[in-house]
Amino acid sequence: MPEQNERKLFGRQRRANSATPRDAGRYVVKTNADEDAKLRARAVVAGVTVPRFLVEAGMNANVQTSTDQKQLIAELFALSRTMGTVANNVNQLARYANTEGRFPAEAESVVAEYRALSARIDDTIRKLAGA
Repeated sequence: MPEQNERKLFGRQRRANSATPRDAGRYVVKTNADEDAKLRARAVVAGVTVPRFLVEAGMNANVQTSTDQKQLIAELFALSRTMGTVANNVNQLARYANTEGRFPAEAESVVAEYRALSARIDDTIRKLAGA
């Protein structure tokens, strides 16, 4: 749908004048036909122009890109490997406690490390879920 027709259908979409000039940057974004249609549809639903939609989406702190998601997934894998190491340490401590009849003092640091890792995993999962 041409820009002129959009204005007639949905009213004014131009953003308000700014106290400071908007001359800091201009960007060219190239899309294929499918991406263009999706962007236009989302902009119409939001009641703004496509450029304004892109600015608002880009400035939104809650937007999660696929790169962000890949980094969070990589972090989860790293945390999983670390958790495996901690689990191995816990097994060794349990074996020691069973054979010696006492729990070693070093166990407190392993428990603290386990709790910290659990909290990091929970936090990473929340970020990945977008919460």
